[in-house]
Amino acid sequence: MKNTIKVERAKKNWTQADLAKEIGISRQGLNSIETGKFIPSTLLALRMAKVFGTTVEVLFQMEGDEDGLGE
Repeated sequence: MKNTIKVERAKKNWTQADLAKEIGISRQGLNSIETGKFIPSTLLALRMAKVFGTTVEVLFQMEGDEDGLGE
């Protein structure tokens, strides 16, 4: 799964620590999400979208066959 969290953070001049505090997780947890090592819960993804004033679909995109539809 791809994400645009780093880009959205840069637009606000936020560090990972700033965003992590805003959404209630550790900086290390946020780093794992940003680098694609961890996929956040729906609730956490919605929190991120809210603080950025955007949608979950803007922040997270499936890659290739991840949708499981085989198309």
